[in-house]
Amino acid sequence: MAKIGFIGVGNMGGPMALNLLKAGHNVKVFDLSEEAVKICVDAGAEAAESAVDAAKGVNIVVSMLPKGDHVRGVYLGEGGAIAAASEGTLFIDCSTIDVATAREVADAAHGAGMMMVDAPVSGGVGGAAAGTLTFMVGGPAGAFEAAKPVLEAMGKNIVHTGASGNGQAAKICNNMILGISMVAVSEAFVLGEKLGLDHQTLYDIASTASGQCWSLTSYCPVPGPVPTSPANNDYKPGFSAQNMLKDMHLSQSAADGYDASTALGKAATELYEKYVSGDGETADFSGIINMIRES
Repeated sequence: MAKIGFIGVGNMGGPMALNLLKAGHNVKVFDLSEEAVKICVDAGAEAAESAVDAAKGVNIVVSMLPKGDHVRGVYLGEGGAIAAASEGTLFIDCSTIDVATAREVADAAHGAGMMMVDAPVSGGVGGAAAGTLTFMVGGPAGAFEAAKPVLEAMGKNIVHTGASGNGQAAKICNNMILGISMVAVSEAFVLGEKLGLDHQTLYDIASTASGQCWSLTSYCPVPGPVPTSPANNDYKPGFSAQNMLKDMHLSQSAADGYDASTALGKAATELYEKYVSGDGETADFSGIINMIRES
């Protein structure tokens, strides 16, 4: 079993680290939250004093961080994880960040004689806890093969997307689809309400017809049809509106940088901006239906 340093054991990273422990790996964890670290330590992990300490004396470093700036800060420079790690260390960054940062950090790791992949995830907190995440992995084939057994302890679908940064590219595109489709499903249910359609009736039809999509069948934004959706729990976050807005901003920055036309992506981003600035600040992204209903 591997010796793994895990940097960032919050809502997503914590359950992922616990699954590594369950698989028999030795795991050393760091997070700014002492409570998050304690949960892992109580399950058998070792506490690291810092992010750099988590990268020392291990074979593999996994990170799950909020933004590209955090990833840069953790990995780069004389006081970063790359400089602190032993030659040949494999880095697996599971954060969702911009493509340019992912490629910059990967280049630095490769230049220092390390292996690195960007491996953002899809599946939310539930998937992290259940070990059923999808990993979109960018990096050299050798690094992907080295990372795959570790990722398989945390996820169900491990997909090699190509060169460094391509994992982030896949995640950004996927979540732009998700953000747009949730708005579409929400608008359809609000229109159905005004036309006198029962929620369950619309669900039963659309879920087996051409309107079928994940936002409808797995994460339906109205209470009732999908019992496990946040709509049945007062829209408490499974995937927060703030995180969705972050990903939509990443998609639009990428579209601007690469001259891609994403008119629906832009419109959806503006709607999530409005939602997060109001009642959606602490809510699940599917709660945007409430803003649409009140518009």
